[in-house]
Amino acid sequence: MTKNDKPTPARRGRRPGAGSTRQTVLDAARARFATDGFAATTMRLVAADARVDVSQVMQFFGSKDELFAAVMAIPPTALQRFNTLYEGPDEQLGERVVRAFLTAWEGVPEESEPLMATLRGAMVNEQARAQLRDFIQARLLSGTRERIGTDAMLRAGLATSLLMGMVLCRRVIGVPVLLDVEVEALVPLVAPAIQQLLAPTATVPAAAGKTSRHG
Repeated sequence: MTKNDKPTPARRGRRPGAGSTRQTVLDAARARFATDGFAATTMRLVAADARVDVSQVMQFFGSKDELFAAVMAIPPTALQRFNTLYEGPDEQLGERVVRAFLTAWEGVPEESEPLMATLRGAMVNEQARAQLRDFIQARLLSGTRERIGTDAMLRAGLATSLLMGMVLCRRVIGVPVLLDVEVEALVPLVAPAIQQLLAPTATVPAAAGKTSRHG
C-alpha cells in the first residue's frame, strides 16, 4: 500500500446539521440586532452574516418578527398577540392594545415569565433595551402610519412609553396602588390615551362628547 492509498481516518462527531445551522443563524441575528437594531436588520443581512442562503433563514424562522422573538425568547403566543393588534374595529384599538400588553406580561406563566426575563434583561443591558424598545415600537407603528400620517413614529413612541411604564410599575417596581388593580379595571382607564395616540380619528363620538368641556 502506497502512501496515497492510506484510508482517510473517519471524522469523529456528527456532521453539522439543521440544528447547528439554526444556531448559527440565531447567533448572527443576535449580533446583527445588537448592532443595527430591530428596524434596520433584515433577513438578508442575517443570512449573509451566517453565510447561509436567505431561504434557510426563512425556513427556520418565517419572518423577522419570529427571528427576533427567538433571539429574545419571546413566546410565540405573545408574538401572535402583538402582531394582531390592528385586527378589529379601529374604535376599539386602544382597548385591544392595553389588554394585549397587560395580558402578555401578566397572563399565564408560559408567556409572561419569558417576557419578564426579557424585560429585566433590558433594564441592565443597553443593547437588549434598544432591541426590545424597537420591537415593541415597530408593533405599534405597523398599523399606525396609515391612520395618523407624519407623526406616526412619535405617537408610537409615546404609546410605547405609556404601556411599558405601566408594566414596569406593576411588575418590576411594584407600585402598590397599581398592584391592587385588576387588568380589566385598568383597560378602560388607559385605553382612551392609547386610542388618542394610535387611532385618534376612530374615537367613538359619544365618548368624545362626554369628555368635552363644551359638550
